Amino acid sequence: MTRIHPRPTRRAVLGGAALTAVAVTAGAGTASANSSKAPASWPTEFPLPDGFLPEGIAIGSRPYVYVGSRADGAIHRYDLRTGKGAVLSEGAEGRVSVGLKLDHDGLLYVAGSTGVARVVDSRTGDVVTTYQLTPATGHFINDVTLLGDRAWFTDSLDAVLYGVPRGRSGEVTALPLTGDWVQTPGVNNANGIVGTPDGHGLIVVSSNPGKLYTVSLRTGRAREVALSGAANVANGDGLFRIGRTLYVVQNRLNLISVFDLDAKATTATLRRTITDPRFDVPTTAARFGNRLYLVNARFTSPQTPDTTFSAVAVSI
Repeated sequence: MTRIHPRPTRRAVLGGAALTAVAVTAGAGTASANSSKAPASWPTEFPLPDGFLPEGIAIGSRPYVYVGSRADGAIHRYDLRTGKGAVLSEGAEGRVSVGLKLDHDGLLYVAGSTGVARVVDSRTGDVVTTYQLTPATGHFINDVTLLGDRAWFTDSLDAVLYGVPRGRSGEVTALPLTGDWVQTPGVNNANGIVGTPDGHGLIVVSSNPGKLYTVSLRTGRAREVALSGAANVANGDGLFRIGRTLYVVQNRLNLISVFDLDAKATTATLRRTITDPRFDVPTTAARFGNRLYLVNARFTSPQTPDTTFSAVAVSI
């Protein structure tokens, strides 16, 4: 049965954040620990349903990819070995699926845009739990990462992160962003999110004007990451980290910027960029072995029921 959880109170905010910090484990925050090599025969591009409006993508330890729809919140599962897939979780009117992350226990954490986070069973497609993190309007629950005992969600229209318990029960915590964080009205701010290399904090990209921040799980204090070799990460969307290598998907630039982080993630040095003629406003990325898989959201194209969409893979 789906349970609707009310949004957290301010009293739950700081106390819950402090408890969460205790549970953090080093090395957490990378979206997939899978290191198996994807055979060259596996497809590097596969079509998504017309009108699907994809945005989020997730991969676990097995060769299956999960893609969410902005059109109706449906989630499709595809076999990376063949590129073939089917509906895992049915869509519904008013439902949205953007950022996705798959946990080791088979639970899929879904950012639902309109103030909602959902937990979906990746084996059955059933919605296990629904959390109402914020009011439906004036907020945009955009992306998610797994760290410690929580799934952390960004709100692109408010300077708050939300921690949902990993599992089937527990209380939500809210973590207001302070310190260097700059919240610009009327645009998407906090977007992609990953854990820091030491597992003690979070890295968040602010899409506009294009900055990276580290965030303390204990206090919510944000510290801007100094960029070397790049002026900014404008249009920064999905983040993916492998060790101290950070991949920043810059959607409308059709670009992935690859940065080397220092030990405390205070500095990010641009190592190289990845682009591909198949990119058409890629948003988020997930890894299987030596590949990153990305969905083309095609924000600059007509978003109609007949618009075609695809996911693509690039070598890393």
